[in-house]
Amino acid sequence: HPSVLLFVGVNGTGKTTTIGKLAARLAEHGHTVVLAAGDTFRAAAEEQLEIWALRAGADFVGSSRGGDPAGNITLRSLIVKAKSVNMPNDNIDRAIKKGTGELEGGALEELMYEAYAPGGVGILVQALTDNKNRAASEIRNAFTKNGASLAQQGAVSRSFQRKGQIYIDAAGVDEDTLMNIVLEAGAEDMRRDGDQFEVLTAFTDYSAVCEAISKASIATASSELTMLPEMPTEIKDKAKAQQVMKLIEALEELDDVQNVYGAFEIPDAILAEME
Repeated sequence: HPSVLLFVGVNGTGKTTTIGKLAARLAEHGHTVVLAAGDTFRAAAEEQLEIWALRAGADFVGSSRGGDPAGNITLRSLIVKAKSVNMPNDNIDRAIKKGTGELEGGALEELMYEAYAPGGVGILVQALTDNKNRAASEIRNAFTKNGASLAQQGAVSRSFQRKGQIYIDAAGVDEDTLMNIVLEAGAEDMRRDGDQFEVLTAFTDYSAVCEAISKASIATASSELTMLPEMPTEIKDKAKAQQVMKLIEALEELDDVQNVYGAFEIPDAILAEME
């Protein structure tokens, strides 16, 4: 049976269960299901998808930054997730070798595209692919059909920061205790966000903060390395908001697209009109 690569991008939470069940069914029918992970990934949707795939006996692949967990923050976090659902060490080792190209099938390469969506909104598209030409063609086609234009390298990404973002359910957690733990471990900030605490870290401090939270036996609702815009643009026009969301949906449908990051915010009132 052929291998199947599964991807989920930003705003993919609604697809998680569907794709997760698909992963389970594919694995049950003898397919080798591979979840590819790059240097950044969304936890809200993708972490659940990973767990679905891992429970189904699926493999995952590390990023193009190498198969040594000591030098690959993303890979370290993925190994922790794999072990949390009792994935055998042999499966983990095999999946890492697939990602680095040590096993048949070739290595996956991570690419980042920068663009301006309708209204000049900055967009970053992270792709993970074994065929750069295919990925470039499909992504550019999605841009063209949805009114977006490619930007010069650095033009958009310079307005984003790579951060660790951790959410912890507030119920049963003492805020002062948690704040002391994460700040001592190197977190940049912690704030209350509804019924959760949001912890932000520098990219390099993400692993240390996660480890400190784990050692304190505090469960995380989600944890990810992500790209956060420094000054997101508020889209107040419904038509523009629909154009931007249509672009993101088109990009998410592409097999090679791993994540889509946007430097924008849509007010709740506009979102309600779009539903």
